[in-house]
Amino acid sequence: MPHSYTVGELTTSLRELLETQEFLQDLWVQGEVSNMKRAASGHWYFTLKDSSAQLKCVMWRSSAERQGLQPQDGDAILAHGSVGIYEPQGAYQLYADAVRPVGMGDLYAQFELLKAKLQAEGLFDPGRKRPIPLFPHQIGVVTSPEAAAFQDIQNVLRRRFPLAEVILSPTLVQGADAPPQIAAAIERLNRFTEVDVILLCRGGGSLEDLWAFNDERVARAVAASRIPIITGVGHETDFTIVDFVSDLRAPTPSAAAESATPHRDDLRIGVNRLSDALTGLIEGQLNDSRAQLTAAQRTLRFVSPASRIRDLRQRVDERAARLDAAPLRRIDLLKERLHGRLSALNSADPRAILKRGYAIVTRSADGERLTRAAGTTPGTAITVQFHDGDLKARVEDKDSHERYQRTLF
Repeated sequence: MPHSYTVGELTTSLRELLETQEFLQDLWVQGEVSNMKRAASGHWYFTLKDSSAQLKCVMWRSSAERQGLQPQDGDAILAHGSVGIYEPQGAYQLYADAVRPVGMGDLYAQFELLKAKLQAEGLFDPGRKRPIPLFPHQIGVVTSPEAAAFQDIQNVLRRRFPLAEVILSPTLVQGADAPPQIAAAIERLNRFTEVDVILLCRGGGSLEDLWAFNDERVARAVAASRIPIITGVGHETDFTIVDFVSDLRAPTPSAAAESATPHRDDLRIGVNRLSDALTGLIEGQLNDSRAQLTAAQRTLRFVSPASRIRDLRQRVDERAARLDAAPLRRIDLLKERLHGRLSALNSADPRAILKRGYAIVTRSADGERLTRAAGTTPGTAITVQFHDGDLKARVEDKDSHERYQRTLF
């Protein structure tokens, strides 16, 4: 039986064969772009073709971000990279790491040289980029006053954030005279205005049309600006040197205006949300303060001089009432004592005794009270006092009373 290979073994052998060919690992391929796709990961997938063949290509995101522009379907380009095999599909493809338009070799080389120079100087470093203000009062615009880009910027700013004042620093944006004018326009805004942010913009165009924004003078003016700069040059796929130097790159002039300002509807929603939150916070603080005040009032009632004065006043009133009642109670007590003594006197009153059947006998001659029979003799005149009057009498004789063993008259 003849020796055979599995599909995987054959594909791996072909990959190893291709990777050992040095010229296939460092070559330029020319063709027309088709099926250009930019994946969500940032990688580029496209096909290079000519009249006789097609070649699948892939460029990883790390390489794609270094390119000045993204090729479009129909563009004739040169792609640099290495040839390999994607084993899951058994397809050979070019792993590209650089692309440049056909016929633009000199310009592209200048672009790459300047980009490498400025990058080596640190002008692209993220750490030197300044934050964009959230609420700009003045916005400087560096562009041509006749350009459609300026009208687009104004329309966006009027719609989103009409409070911002727009200050135009006019300049050419295309041609040989454009780079020094753009640099001077940026410098004017830095020297003579207090704008919060600068929009450096122009509409789309060819590589030659946008070349003023790949000029070293413009790039250094952007880097030297004390004011943050947002670039919006060309279309989304266009990259220029100033995009790498600026503080923020926007894909279009309109997007640059959007990046520089908040939307007033979002601000209105934010203000309403903050207002509700502030109202709730104030109500919560008021409720807490009311509770604290109520507790303090309760505490104050216990320690307040007014509360103590009120108690003392009540005590004074009670004592005054007791003082007012004391003489009356004493009078009542004295009355009771008087009544008691009167009762005792009444009980000891001879007349009261007389009412019980007793009588008082006195000698009529001298009024001496007779308390025993021996004090009289027959013929003595006496007065017998009853409770209702006196009775005159005379002692006539004397007998001995047998029962009581005493003499009676």
